[in-house]
Parts: sequence; structure tokens; C-alpha cells
Amino acid sequence: MTNTRESSVYDYLIGTKTRYGAGFLVLLDPDRSPFDTVADQAKRYGDAGVDAILVGTSLLMGNGFDEYVGAVRDAVDIPVVIFPGNSQQVTDRADAILFLSLLSGRNPEFIVGEQVRSAPLIRSLGLESISTAYLLIDSGRVTSVEFMSGTKPIPSDKPEIALSHAIVAEMFGMKFVYLEGGSGGERTVPDDMIGTVADGVSLPVIVGGGIRSPETVTAKVRAGASFVVVGNHLENDSGTELKRFVEAAHSAVR
Repeated sequence: MTNTRESSVYDYLIGTKTRYGAGFLVLLDPDRSPFDTVADQAKRYGDAGVDAILVGTSLLMGNGFDEYVGAVRDAVDIPVVIFPGNSQQVTDRADAILFLSLLSGRNPEFIVGEQVRSAPLIRSLGLESISTAYLLIDSGRVTSVEFMSGTKPIPSDKPEIALSHAIVAEMFGMKFVYLEGGSGGERTVPDDMIGTVADGVSLPVIVGGGIRSPETVTAKVRAGASFVVVGNHLENDSGTELKRFVEAAHSAVR
């Protein structure tokens, strides 16, 4: 992203939402997308009109996170934002970082512990941090996020519990609420839960996990999502299907 340090990625994202009604983001996982192909993959995303690229993983099986993010950054002119699974996933090669707190869980390590470890480094690097409430929603199977964090997801039929957590995020002064079904989930975050949260707080709502079709993207935006995230489903897409996903997010009207 040109002149990212002189402009706010957060403002860019809000501008995207204002312009289209909703934005479309993709997630690159260093443990799934090999380093030697990630630049080409990122370029395909940028060429298709994706609004921003998230980079992060639950584990991080190898070294080279800095180089991986840098390869993505050099390949595109859209924001590259870290979506960290732990405090090791910090680099100034990105434009910003979602400063996640797993508010849906009760494990202090993922509510504040990992954040305490990473905050001094994030500040010293001058990396823009976007405070985000991360709410894990039951998707019908145990996901990597659930296993690694040792936390229970919010039941998918309890939208009022998700809203209560989102209200906390708003009172804490956070900037986004991220409703996460988890990679490979059998079910997506329910539309009624998205609507309940979106109507109940002023924060933009990001929705990810298990989204496999443009029609589902449209449904999530119409339910109230400000941003939709798709990850491994699009890893091998040549670009045609990806453009349909982008257009679904940009053209949906709630």
C-alpha cells in the first residue's frame, strides 16, 4: 500500500466499507501457502480487487515470518495486515496488525498475556495496531483456534452471548469485532448472530470461517457484516472465482 505509514490502514478499511457497503479480505496462512508461491498468490488477490490481505496462522511451523510478510507486501499495492495467532507473529514488513484479544474465551494468555508480550515490540516498530475483539463461534467441529487457545466457542444459537461480548469490546474502545467460525468449519457464523451483533454495537463486524461461495458472502453482508474473510478455500483459485467473491461483497446491500 503506497504511503501506508503516512495514512491509516484503519481509515482505509472504513473508507472501503463506506464506498462499497462492505469489504472483502483474504487470509494467507504461512503454514499452508508455501513461501515460493505466496508472492504470485498475493498478486492474484490484488489483481482481483481484494481490499486487503491478512497474514497469520495458529501455529507458525517454521522461521521466516518476516520474509513471508515482506514477499506479500512487495507483491501488492493493498494493505497487508497481520492476523496473529501468537506474539511471535510481528514484523514491520506489514502495514498494520489486528491487535486481537480473544474475548470469547476465558484463557488469560489469549485475552491479555500474548498481547503484553507483543505490545512493546509493536510500538517500537511503529506498526499500526487495530484493536479487535476476537469472538470464536461454534462451527460444528473443533478448529485450530479452539484447540490452540484452550477456549470454548460461543454457541452458534446464542446470539445474545455474542452481543454481550461485542458490547464489552465497544466499552473497551476496540475498533472491530471479529466473529470467527474457524478455518474449515462445518458451519459459518449464523446470519442472525451477525445481525444481532451488527445492530447492537457501533463497531464494524468482520466475519470469517467456512465461507465457500459468493452467495454466502452476499448473505453475510446482508446480515450485517462490514468485512468478509475467506482463507484456504481460495488458495488454488486462478482468479475467476475470486473476482466473484469480491463482487459479491462489494455489491451486496443490507
